[in-house]
Amino acid sequence: MDDDVTETAGTPPEPDRPAAASEPGPGEGAHPADDTPRTSAPAPAPALALAGETAEAPAPDAAVAPAPDTASPGASDAPAPDGGAGAGAGATAAPAATPGATATAATAVPEKDGLPHHKRHWVRRLAAGAAVVVLAAAGAGWYFYNKLDGNITTDTDAAAELRAWDKERPTQAPVALNALNILLIGSDTRAGGNKKYGRDEGTQRSDTTILLHLAADRKSATGVSLPRDLMVDIPSCTKADGTRTRKMFAQFNWAFEMGGTACTIRTVEKLTGIRVDHHMVVDFEGFKHMVDAVDGVDVCLKEPIDDKDAHLKLAAGPQTLNGEQALGYVRARKSIGDGSDTERMDRQQQFLGSLVNKMQSNGVLLNPTKLYPVLDAATKSLTTDPGLASLRDLYDLASSMRNVPSERVQFLTVPRQPYRYDRNRDELVRSQAEKLFRQLREDAPVSVAPPKSPDKQGESGDVSAIDSPGGGTAEPGTEDGRKPDASGTPTPVPTPTFTGTSAAADLCG
Repeated sequence: MDDDVTETAGTPPEPDRPAAASEPGPGEGAHPADDTPRTSAPAPAPALALAGETAEAPAPDAAVAPAPDTASPGASDAPAPDGGAGAGAGATAAPAATPGATATAATAVPEKDGLPHHKRHWVRRLAAGAAVVVLAAAGAGWYFYNKLDGNITTDTDAAAELRAWDKERPTQAPVALNALNILLIGSDTRAGGNKKYGRDEGTQRSDTTILLHLAADRKSATGVSLPRDLMVDIPSCTKADGTRTRKMFAQFNWAFEMGGTACTIRTVEKLTGIRVDHHMVVDFEGFKHMVDAVDGVDVCLKEPIDDKDAHLKLAAGPQTLNGEQALGYVRARKSIGDGSDTERMDRQQQFLGSLVNKMQSNGVLLNPTKLYPVLDAATKSLTTDPGLASLRDLYDLASSMRNVPSERVQFLTVPRQPYRYDRNRDELVRSQAEKLFRQLREDAPVSVAPPKSPDKQGESGDVSAIDSPGGGTAEPGTEDGRKPDASGTPTPVPTPTFTGTSAAADLCG
């Protein structure tokens, strides 16, 4: 068979192109020099170059050695695209590399997600760092939340007492189901950190009591001060030692001293007909820390103050009070003004209005960095009912009030006059007080206005009539404050207005 085969040198390859060597099969000659390709059998996989192998291309003038005589009869090859001879049947020549070149498949580093190897390391480190920061922040947040949540003291005794007397308590009016009534009690206890304010006799009284009404639409808040010397009916209550008190007609702050929070709530509900939804009790230390947490509260003094009992000495004019000064300011009585409890309550209301204004104007409720110290100070000395005994409950309550306009945050004192049998005590002006209580029970609007001049005002600062915004006066003796028109149909009167102040009031006005 070898005698019939003529060894013919293949066409030399072009420079930098690989040459293919082949031997025509039996009976096959060189293909015509036309461009018509012939079909060849698919190249088997083993003929592919392996990664890392180096292939030498023949020199341009070198002859192509004949292929071994292993081609199958009848097989033929198509000419290579560059005009070189086709390979024998069943064999595929790997393309020759440039002399000295090495395949890059073995040395190239694969890329993932389109990023080089060194950049992937950087991304991984960044992701790991971010994860650590997120976990640390989450851990810190959880710690502070638990800390604040644990600060709050829950008044379970009062809750149990109120459940026992639930049948006698007033119910919420259908039109006021989403309104909230919260009783705020300032305790004058001398226990613990309050020892420097007086001797601890093992008892406490409600130095300040305010019934706070939050409208159902949360567009207004009205705080009604209840004088501690107001003569009221106090129900039979459970004392701390488990014994019960008798029913009595006495000054209001005796209820807190004898029967605690539950007795005070029941007394307020009996007096007003308003159901108390929640309560908060704050002592002297808690009040001081709250003021310091907002960097002080602004007040305006008409005259200088020098009160040794209240530990207070201030010049006249605008002042920013710290916690200790603020406590003395709201507690001082005999050394400021006429020394009456009425004037002291007026100062407390003005101060609370300024405190609310400070918290809203400084964005305290929207800034976690500023809000945390306030919550920490408040919760450390705060005792609440179970419904407000968590940080989430308190935060939701504060958040619901943050959009109340400052002019709609109002404070007033319940209409009262000197008690007929003891002018050092107070009693309600029934017609006016009932009108106020009805407005709150039905979640109806209430307005406040600055006090009248002394010659037009009753004794001890009482409100003797309800003024309408239009300048008219509703008749105190009428049943519902409305007058019938000519056809006999009642004509609604404007929103009743009481003597009081708001958070928007000018401090030095």
